[in-house]
Amino acid sequence: MNILILGSGGREHTFAWKISQSPLCSRLFIAPGNAGTASVAQNVSISVTDFKAIAQFVTDNAVQLVVVGPEEPLVRGIKDYFAAHAALASIPVIGPDQAGARLEGSKDFAKSFMQKYAIPTASSATFTYETLSQGLSYVDKHSLPVVLKADGLAAGKGVIIAQTTEEARTTLQDMLANKRFGEASAKVVIEQFLSGIELSVFVLTDGKNYVTLPEAKDYKRIGEGDTGPNTGGMGAVSPVPFADAAFMQKVDEQVIKPTIQGLQAEGIHYIGFIFLGLMNVKGDPYVIEYNVRMGDPETEVVIPRVKTDLVALLQATAEGKLNDIQLEIDPNPAATTMLVSGGYPEGYEKGKAISGLDKIREVTAFHAATKQLPDGTVVTDGGRVLALTATGTTLEEALQKSRAAAQLIEWENKYYRKDIGLDVLYLNINS
Repeated sequence: MNILILGSGGREHTFAWKISQSPLCSRLFIAPGNAGTASVAQNVSISVTDFKAIAQFVTDNAVQLVVVGPEEPLVRGIKDYFAAHAALASIPVIGPDQAGARLEGSKDFAKSFMQKYAIPTASSATFTYETLSQGLSYVDKHSLPVVLKADGLAAGKGVIIAQTTEEARTTLQDMLANKRFGEASAKVVIEQFLSGIELSVFVLTDGKNYVTLPEAKDYKRIGEGDTGPNTGGMGAVSPVPFADAAFMQKVDEQVIKPTIQGLQAEGIHYIGFIFLGLMNVKGDPYVIEYNVRMGDPETEVVIPRVKTDLVALLQATAEGKLNDIQLEIDPNPAATTMLVSGGYPEGYEKGKAISGLDKIREVTAFHAATKQLPDGTVVTDGGRVLALTATGTTLEEALQKSRAAAQLIEWENKYYRKDIGLDVLYLNINS
């Protein structure tokens, strides 16, 4: 079949890399793609939110399956757009409709959903500009630290952990009165801070049946030792040693099943990926957030461990037949190190020539923000540039391979964390 992937990052390159290996895939397109995806698919210069152009391309190129990578087109309703047009309605789109995408598009909706269906999460309250005074009174009485979240999409920057009451008050006023995150902070969720270890769990569902993909742990902070500002992710590992069978059974019973059942009860026919951002609090899972797509850079360690044909999985998802698929997982651990532009996540320069990609061995370079110039030179085109993924018989081996590759690739002001995975490796060694 002809398949179109929407997106341009490391997540989408990983999808393309895996899908291109399937005998079920005839032609593979990616819009807009990057320098890395061009080696396994045909890049198409279309924005992920230009639904009209996407629809025309799908029609002109007999595309039979659309895989949506990022959240924005889902929240904006690409699935609804296809459903509303007779010529497109029969083409499967892997990703939820607008109603389902509210799980990520609105923190307030997600919290209300979890509370309604008894899914473990931190206590919270939501405020608007009209209820700012009540919000200030709420934070005055709240324990510290306290978490403030913009309700809508804020490019991963809408979460503030306030360490003092004064910081919480100032942040709340800035978000609501000064529109710090624009319309995304028209509502603000104030949430209890949970102390524990984070992990990500990924579910693929056809609306009724589901499979649980390998779990992962990513690293958000720019600095080693988890210091400095949050980023889109500086690396990831899979599996996660503390997510043993007993813990994952709790995740299944307390989080996944009530989420799927809750969506059904709401009349939402959810088809696609559900990302569960979890906190392991003394052995119990609590949901920090939902995302309605795969995570990045977690995809770069999760998908390489999936041995089952990804196209077969996605086709079964579209047809409501996931219960007919046997998911096979590679037991070998995977690790990825993200190479970023100097200055990220604040100011950074683009267009830096990348060298050394031809030197790496036993490592896959998933391109996150690159482009290829007419002369063939590959240059940086964003903050997070390359995810270097390796597998090994042990997590330590995978990490060593990934870090070794990170040393071989060069560009001006390249930066990466050298401690990715060492915390869970230590847990593994000493468990």
